[in-house]
Amino acid sequence: MITSIGRLVVVFMVVMSGTTTVDAQTLDTAALETWLERYGEAWETRSADRAAEIFSADALYHEMPFDEPKSGRGGIRDYWSTVTADQRDIDFRSEVVAVSGNTGVARWSARFSLESSGARVELDGIFLLTFDAAGLCTSLREWWHVREL
Repeated sequence: MITSIGRLVVVFMVVMSGTTTVDAQTLDTAALETWLERYGEAWETRSADRAAEIFSADALYHEMPFDEPKSGRGGIRDYWSTVTADQRDIDFRSEVVAVSGNTGVARWSARFSLESSGARVELDGIFLLTFDAAGLCTSLREWWHVREL
């Protein structure tokens, strides 16, 4: 039986098998793990500046599939300033699922408290990430679910 993540990896690998990258760094697992660590550190410290630094100047950040993406470092910084404002005691975890060319897939989870209500929240999600030759993320697409603990 293939799990949901297994299906996502199969679809990702089929799509990526016909894709070529030009002038892009070939991503490896270690580079993606390092980027995810920096992403997690930015989130856990609620640093919009640190978050923006790991994206290219023209990056697109797709938080919701039907919403307009956050655009560029400024848009990402503004989004992070707002979305993390009420979060406290953040614990971010991630694991690489697949890497192909300059694109990676990672599973992630986060737990935090909301300062306004004291509620404890858990998120579980998937990233589809594309990188430039400098190792900066040019495109982030995420799918996630939330539950209150």
